[in-house]
Amino acid sequence: MPNTHREHPDYESLRPQAIALRRAGLSRRQIRDRLHVHNNDILNRLLDGTPLPEHPRHLDTKDNLRDKARELRKQGMTYDQIQVALGCSKSSISLWVRDLPKPPTRTREEASAIAKRGWEATLKQREAARQETKRIAAAEIGELSDRELFLIGVGLYWSEGSKSKQHNPTERVTFINSDPDMIRTYLAWLRLLGVSTERMRFHVHIHESGDAAGAERFWADLVGIDVSELSKTTLKKHQPKTVRKNVGEGYRGCLTIRVLQSAELYRRIEGWWYGIVLGAKRPA
Repeated sequence: MPNTHREHPDYESLRPQAIALRRAGLSRRQIRDRLHVHNNDILNRLLDGTPLPEHPRHLDTKDNLRDKARELRKQGMTYDQIQVALGCSKSSISLWVRDLPKPPTRTREEASAIAKRGWEATLKQREAARQETKRIAAAEIGELSDRELFLIGVGLYWSEGSKSKQHNPTERVTFINSDPDMIRTYLAWLRLLGVSTERMRFHVHIHESGDAAGAERFWADLVGIDVSELSKTTLKKHQPKTVRKNVGEGYRGCLTIRVLQSAELYRRIEGWWYGIVLGAKRPA
């Protein structure tokens, strides 16, 4: 009869690994899958003389799951709910809790309340995950160099600022936005370019149904000027047929920032943008 354990080319190196895994409490199946040994005779020889620990890890885990399943069943959970909570099969759950009484049938109102609590918990978890993702992403940016802010500002202006058109060849640096953080970033970019506040003019655009006075105070505080220094606010006429979503206390309209004597600056911005476009087209 052939010496079967020698048939596996890595027997000598697998034997110590198999013994270590067995002593760590892994089952035969776990060891088989971990070492990719699918011949039972070879597996027996690898584990020969290595007894199963008194409290193997896989059995402890199973016992823990069983205890948790029984506790959840006593709390009135269904098989489906226990499966979601523990991640084990319904057949195992049935075996573990079959001696326990079934939870009482809930009324429609009770079932609805439980479902609502579950959905609220899910939304809370999603929001926590969303905030954590944003926190990590924000930390990846770190402090911006002047060049990074410069390039960001060029792209920001070319996305949101006014541009000279063939039908209206006006070269003027004008920027309008409703996002306070966007306004802050744009102002930081203008300061980087050496544009003083004295060369800037600010005025608010808001629907006539909004709080114009409150919006003026908000934007004046944000850019660091007195309300009296704002240009006359533009009130947009309300269209009853239009269903607007930007309503309520958080609605502050938009702020326009215009730079005086800015034709030369506009030409430079346009040139910078074309430089970015050409740079992006270069082969890697």
